[in-house]
Amino acid sequence: MLIHPEFDPAVLRIGSFAIHWYGLMYLMAFAQFLLLGRLRIRGSQYQALGWTYKDLEDLLFAGVLGVVLGGRLGYTLFYMPGYYLANPLSILKIWEGGMSFHGGLLGVLLALLWFAQRRKVSFFVVSDLVAPLVPFGLAFGRLGNFINGELWGRPTDLPWAMIFPMVDAIPRHPSQLYQFFGEGLCLGVLLWLYSGKSRRVGQVSGLFLLGYGICRFLAEFAREPDAFLGLLGLGLSMGQWLSIPMIIFGIYLIVRVNTKKVVISS
Repeated sequence: MLIHPEFDPAVLRIGSFAIHWYGLMYLMAFAQFLLLGRLRIRGSQYQALGWTYKDLEDLLFAGVLGVVLGGRLGYTLFYMPGYYLANPLSILKIWEGGMSFHGGLLGVLLALLWFAQRRKVSFFVVSDLVAPLVPFGLAFGRLGNFINGELWGRPTDLPWAMIFPMVDAIPRHPSQLYQFFGEGLCLGVLLWLYSGKSRRVGQVSGLFLLGYGICRFLAEFAREPDAFLGLLGLGLSMGQWLSIPMIIFGIYLIVRVNTKKVVISS
């Protein structure tokens, strides 16, 4: 049995100034987006469009806004609509926590749509560029969750069960690490390899939606549901219900684009 080490939330303190682990994870996620994104835009299809590193920076800026605004609004609408309707000013208190991946995804999609219209290209040309970069960013986020000791798992008697002293003395799944490996590293490597060959427009995006939806759906069986929500219909969590549309649309994109003649060469 393992015990969560209860990391100091700050990785560095200088007087009253502190750099927190979660902030560092966000910084690492943004850095990998720019580094790996440089490799992506070297592909012939993006060179033909004349895309540059400046375009990548614009995409990152728009995406960050989409993550923050969409993630916060998604949390208020999907998880605690009653509370935030009664306390609308609390929506602005992001420092108190409360972000939704699925809401953040919708925010990012709107950011990509804006960028696609600005560059006068297909939305899926842009989303196919970004999709392989997202899981590695998610991996850093889940690592931050683990360091902070949040989003812990359900009770279990498995040999790698972990006690989170800030919660209770019950052995639990280290579900943050499951998601780190599943929707983070494994999905990231799969998408990177898949996008390295010629694919029809939309297929890379479809595989991301399908892969993330499956990984998140399975991980939720080990993750403790939000106390104020619990399990919903059919014994599924909110995260699982929100993942089902991703799986369906991901399959649709992969199957649908097989009938298209436009091919993206890597």
